[in-house]
Amino acid sequence: MKNTLADLNNYLFAQIERLDDDELTPEQLSIEITRSKAIAEISREVVSNAGLVLKAYVKVADGELRAVPKMLEGGN
Repeated sequence: MKNTLADLNNYLFAQIERLDDDELTPEQLSIEITRSKAIAEISREVVSNAGLVLKAYVKVADGELRAVPKMLEGGN
């Protein structure tokens, strides 16, 4: 997996496909459900973090901040 929101989106849809696999045993399905819950929890944090970064860029664009704080700058 890479580190973009588009990659996250693709990963989430891949997990949905794994959950929809009719050949999963009840035990395998239970494992995938547990994995899906963990993925969803982490995904919420990633999206929340992206929202914080976006808010900082909007404040810069609106003149409320001079620059995005270093800790929020992207690695690219």
